[in-house]
Amino acid sequence: MLEGGRATILLVDDSPENLVVLSELLQPEFRVRVATSGEKALRVVSRAPHPDLVLLDVMMPGMDGYAVFERLRADPLTADTPVIFVTAMDTEEAESRGLDVGAVDYIAKPVNPRILLARVRTQLELKHARDLLRDQNALLELEVKRRLRDNLMTQEVSILALAHLAEIRDPETGNHLRRTQRYVETLAQQLRTHPRFETFLAGRTVEELARSAPLHDIGKVGIPDHILLKPGRLSADEWEIMKTHAKLGSLAIEQAEREAERPVEFLALAKDIAHYHHEKWDGSGYPEGLAGDAIPIAARLMALADVFDALISRRVYKAPMSHEEARDIILGGRGAHFDPDVTDAFLARFTTFCEIAGRFGESEG
Repeated sequence: MLEGGRATILLVDDSPENLVVLSELLQPEFRVRVATSGEKALRVVSRAPHPDLVLLDVMMPGMDGYAVFERLRADPLTADTPVIFVTAMDTEEAESRGLDVGAVDYIAKPVNPRILLARVRTQLELKHARDLLRDQNALLELEVKRRLRDNLMTQEVSILALAHLAEIRDPETGNHLRRTQRYVETLAQQLRTHPRFETFLAGRTVEELARSAPLHDIGKVGIPDHILLKPGRLSADEWEIMKTHAKLGSLAIEQAEREAERPVEFLALAKDIAHYHHEKWDGSGYPEGLAGDAIPIAARLMALADVFDALISRRVYKAPMSHEEARDIILGGRGAHFDPDVTDAFLARFTTFCEIAGRFGESEG
């Protein structure tokens, strides 16, 4: 590579006389390394400074120039190093073969010094331009990744801020958002290879589900305080009002979708979760009374996550259940409240659910 601003050129020729002539021609302007055989050339390129350009003789005993070129291209270290064939074979057929295999140029012996220098400079300038472009592309890619990461972080903070509007008005929820977010992600990871779910959970869907899950109760901002904050069980009429939070949340997210300049994938998932996470597999849930596969998958995952967390959490009207008690209730709802396969996924990852519950316990809220 460039050392002290000078390009490094490797000369490969089995004739010492040719190496002397080429070295004298190039050394005033470039750093020159030499090899008298293909085998030696391969050893030289493996050591720093690595060449910026190779002038390669074709007709050499043992490993000829074409074999050396093939080895150079196969090595990631030298795969992009430009090679100029320098040979006494000056037929059109020989030149065509050299260019066809991938050499950047083909110079016939005896060399014309001015032509050789001009072509060497041209190839080094082209390589320098390619290297600059590659480096700029790498920097651009890093900048794009950084901005994407910053945008995602901003988006996640905004999501959590919105979700906390509902959570703040319902102080009993504690770390409910964090726990249910991780529960949903855990279920999705367990089911992503399941035949019924693998298509839906392909790509970045698992990640998008985790990001959208905290918005499941955003509709509670529309529930009056005397109902949302009531210290006890709700009356039948109050419960009917409380149930409207699912539809209110869906409408709020739908409004955000309409105002977005372009479709936002996680908002579609968040809308399904907010609207349908209280539906039940047997059709006895709310607000639409959907049953079975008519319930969006995202909402089916959230339904189980939400119920499990409610069961293990303390409320003014109940003590928290043990994880095992909550597990048994979830299993009792298999095929009634919950999608059977989602229930099975929960059972398979029950230990993870318990770890999440412990990591984000109420004492951390």
